[in-house]
Amino acid sequence: MLKLQHLIGLPLIVSGSGKTIGKVKDIWFDEHWQLRGIITGSRSWPRKGAYAVDWEDVLTCGKDALIVSRSDAVIRLAAGEITRCYCWGESKLKDLPVITTNGEELGRISDVYFNPIKGTPIIGYELTDGFISDVMEGRHWLRVAQFADEITLGEKAVLVPESASHELHNMTTSESDR
Repeated sequence: MLKLQHLIGLPLIVSGSGKTIGKVKDIWFDEHWQLRGIITGSRSWPRKGAYAVDWEDVLTCGKDALIVSRSDAVIRLAAGEITRCYCWGESKLKDLPVITTNGEELGRISDVYFNPIKGTPIIGYELTDGFISDVMEGRHWLRVAQFADEITLGEKAVLVPESASHELHNMTTSESDR
């Protein structure tokens, strides 16, 4: 499992040549919140567009770098082509509240977990209740794979089934820093 926040800032290196073609600035999702690609740079992004690498061109997500298949993998995208991201954009996952269908807020998204396999959905969310709560109690982990079809990822909140509150697990501070 990988954490999206760990990818931010990592270099993108071309397999075969070892050439660095950029750094991860953000993560890009499609309309179904499936991992779509890596944002590497901007032209006053998100207003005017961005440079990105399609997820299909990412061979490996390692601890210290992402390996991409070819040197011309960076593509130029218009502003309207990227609407869902982790940190920026019209719809962003970071800091979205996660709320059950009965109206209970479970926390805000601080990180997103996924498998480094092409086209994989989000596995889970690391949730925060704020800095003081994180220090005193730690963050929470919500595995969403078992009820993925019942999740609504909206622009202002993530709605999960009422049963998700029973799937919330405490994390120690050291676990949330991994």
